[in-house]
Amino acid sequence: MKIAMWSGPRNLSTALMYSFGARSDCAVIDEPFYAAYLKKTGFDHPMRADVLDSQSQDPDHVISEICGSNPGQKPLYYQKHMTQHMILGISRSWMKEVRNVFLIRHPARVIASYAAKRESPTLDDIGFRQQAELFDEVLEWGGDPVVIDSHDIRDNPAEMLERLCEAIDIAFSPNMLNWPQGGHPQDGVWASHWYGAVWRSSGFAGAEGPLPDVPEHLQPVLKAALPFYEKMTRLKL
Repeated sequence: MKIAMWSGPRNLSTALMYSFGARSDCAVIDEPFYAAYLKKTGFDHPMRADVLDSQSQDPDHVISEICGSNPGQKPLYYQKHMTQHMILGISRSWMKEVRNVFLIRHPARVIASYAAKRESPTLDDIGFRQQAELFDEVLEWGGDPVVIDSHDIRDNPAEMLERLCEAIDIAFSPNMLNWPQGGHPQDGVWASHWYGAVWRSSGFAGAEGPLPDVPEHLQPVLKAALPFYEKMTRLKL
């Protein structure tokens, strides 16, 4: 089975990749379309040159790789994908061949976390619009997408991961609750810029506190993202 986990940035996505990577039966890959996305958009992200050098910039080549044999012939192949990477010119038809799961987080938390690493994100930077669009597309194909909230995972990791595994028809493994500190061998080259907190972790952080304040200049982004988040929230596990 191939599991495509779709989220925006700053959304527990790396910790969840580590969680699945702690299973003995699961291979993982970290944002395989990142270089193709940067090449097509020309965006100046942190470590842009390193990202471009580290991955294929041809989305068709990426698709052939992630839809081929699972690495190490493992039964499960967990693919961490960013919704904002699926821009015009990158085929989505391959998504019919994988189990699609959508990881959501309140946009106030995403914006505050993203702005601490890269100032003044736009709506398209944080992926909420694209996530809802991809979800609707999977539904139109007759797929059975799953939605899970990172807030719920942090509140009760064991329960929510069991529910997630049940929803995608795989057995839960207690190994998913912990991982070694220091990162994962499949981390993208960009990990040194973005993954500091999760590198220091060995499991999911505890429950989140109150929503953070969003600066005035980012309030329009929050207002635009909220309807997409609220729509997905109504469909979550």
